[in-house]
Amino acid sequence: MEAIAFTLVAILLYLASDWLLNRIELSFGRRLEHRTLVFFAILLTLALASFALIRRLVM
Repeated sequence: MEAIAFTLVAILLYLASDWLLNRIELSFGRRLEHRTLVFFAILLTLALASFALIRRLVM
């Protein structure tokens, strides 16, 4: 059950990170130079927070 929760959350986090990055780029009015690094930072932050929350709820 835990693996399913992690997988579903990972998919949602990927989509949310992409959406958030697009919003950031729209506010700047241009593509970011290091787009991949910004995407990774957003995804990593969201993943660490949500996976810690899942572990607390499941255990």
